[in-house]
Amino acid sequence: MLAQTAVLWMFLSIASVNAADDGNPRSDVSFTLEQTVAHQGYDGKQCWVHARAGAIPASDPAGQPSVVMTMQKLLLSGSDVFYPLHQTRLENLGDSWSDPVELSVFNRQRVVDDTSAPLPGGASIAPDLVQAGDETTVCDFAPKWHAASQRLLGIGQTVWYRNNRVMHASPRGIAYAVFEPSQKQWSDWQTVKMPSQAKFQNAGAGSVQRVDLPGGDVLLPIYFRNPTQSQYSVTIVRCRFDGHTLQYVQHGDELTIPVKRGLYEPSLTQFRGRYYLTMRNDDHGYVCTSDDGLHFDTPRRWTFDDGSDLGNYNTQQHWVMHSDGLFLVYTRRGANNDHVFRHRAPLFIARVDPETLQVIRETEQVVVPEHGARLGNFGVTEISPTETWVTVTEWMQPHGVEKHGSDNRVYVAKLKWDRPNQAWLGDSNASGESTTPSESEANAETAWKTIAPYFSPPQKFVDDFGDYSSPLTFEDGSLVK
Repeated sequence: MLAQTAVLWMFLSIASVNAADDGNPRSDVSFTLEQTVAHQGYDGKQCWVHARAGAIPASDPAGQPSVVMTMQKLLLSGSDVFYPLHQTRLENLGDSWSDPVELSVFNRQRVVDDTSAPLPGGASIAPDLVQAGDETTVCDFAPKWHAASQRLLGIGQTVWYRNNRVMHASPRGIAYAVFEPSQKQWSDWQTVKMPSQAKFQNAGAGSVQRVDLPGGDVLLPIYFRNPTQSQYSVTIVRCRFDGHTLQYVQHGDELTIPVKRGLYEPSLTQFRGRYYLTMRNDDHGYVCTSDDGLHFDTPRRWTFDDGSDLGNYNTQQHWVMHSDGLFLVYTRRGANNDHVFRHRAPLFIARVDPETLQVIRETEQVVVPEHGARLGNFGVTEISPTETWVTVTEWMQPHGVEKHGSDNRVYVAKLKWDRPNQAWLGDSNASGESTTPSESEANAETAWKTIAPYFSPPQKFVDDFGDYSSPLTFEDGSLVK
């Protein structure tokens, strides 16, 4: 299908943020914005949701990446009733997206009335919560290139249905699948094996942004709760990925607030050596920071730089990170959008002051327009050093949103930077400044802290040294002393 392109070229000059940019003269990063539509149209019964993309680098350094975008159908007469993931592809950053193709590996799995049969994915952590006839599939899926394994690693969460209605007391799990570029297909999905604690019986990584570390480990934000309780907590799970299996290694601070459903749908980024975590709450969006990606300061509400409330609530926010600027994509009240469900459109982008953790109001810009339908479930993809995309569908609920002009468009908003993103290129000294001897020593200490966690095995291998003989023995079996 030819992409329908409504190109809106806008030059967004972002002024320097005094103390936040440490005097870097190149901090006034800017971009042009191209709004495109990959697909549109729906039948009034189902619509596309959860459009998120992963970019596969070209084998030729001079070539363009190919892009795999996953999305799934939503039953409009239900609530969060999802069907198997589909994918649509774009080669060489051209203009034509392929027609969406259903991915059979994500078909719903059903609990059968046979106690000897294996349970569907993830149910083994809490088998007492499911019964014959219950079904599960994967939703809120986000593919991202995992450079260390040279594969797309897609992560989301399971959702469970009984009589085609969401089961709120269910063994929700962290679901993942792997796309092998040479085979151009997805593996069967699996779930991450979490510690056997009640609070992790309902744990997921739906709609999150993760950080992949240089050695291949994954810092994965998740949210979890005891299935019998209603309040969520957020934590960062350090996972090890060998190209096939994603394994739990450890998790960090458990963050929540005593407000309604707590904190959930977290997204993580790393900017100039510091980690930034944004989280959803029913009443406000929250943000906090960390030096190591596991231990965070106290979450605080998102505000504008004048101290007023950002107006974001009960939906997710995501990061856009460039080596010369940190940005937030979000929805909010107060944009002539009272007719939109939970004010979830339009999508805004604005620069963040990384010191005060405030959104700089004068930099706010609409990145995806509002046509009545909500846009709250979206994704951010780094395509290349000079391009970042925001992908989202018009979610066609509640009935009647189409009267404002929505048509289940699958938007691809392309941010085209005025300079390469050095962080994407792996340059840890993105400011371009020379280092002093004392800074070099600090860098060496930082390097050790970076590699130290790789000496910690996944939990299931702790204290398991295998049936191996010691190399410190002679041929007759006596020990070397």
